[in-house]
Amino acid sequence: MARILIIDDDEFMRMAIKDTLLKHGHDIVAEMAEGEDAFQAYLELKPDLVLMDIKMPVTGWKKSLKNFLVTDKDAKTADCSSIGQKTMITESMEIGTMGFIVKQYGHNGTLDVIKKIGEPN
Repeated sequence: MARILIIDDDEFMRMAIKDTLLKHGHDIVAEMAEGEDAFQAYLELKPDLVLMDIKMPVTGWKKSLKNFLVTDKDAKTADCSSIGQKTMITESMEIGTMGFIVKQYGHNGTLDVIKKIGEPN
C-alpha cells in the first residue's frame, strides 16, 4: 500500500481523506495544512504520493506543486478540489500532477487515483 502525505487547509477534509485511506490499508506519513510545511515533510519522509488540495491560501497550490516536481522529478502528486473546473484540472496536469480528484464524488475516486499512481511498484 502507498505511503501518503496529505495537504489540505481544511482539517475536516484532511481527517476524512485520512480515515478513508487508513481503512483501505494506506499509510499516512504526515498531514499538513500548507505547502511550505508539507514540502519540508516530503523531503524528510519521501512518501509514495502527495495528495494536495488546490486551495492553499498561504503558499499557493501552483508554487507548492512546482516545488515538489522541480526538487524531485519522480515525485508522484495528485491534486484534489471540491471544485472540478476543467481549467483547474487541465492546468494541474500541465504542471505535472499525475491525477486529479474531485472531492464531492466520494472516496472511490480518491482510491482509484491512488491505486493508479500512488502505490509503489
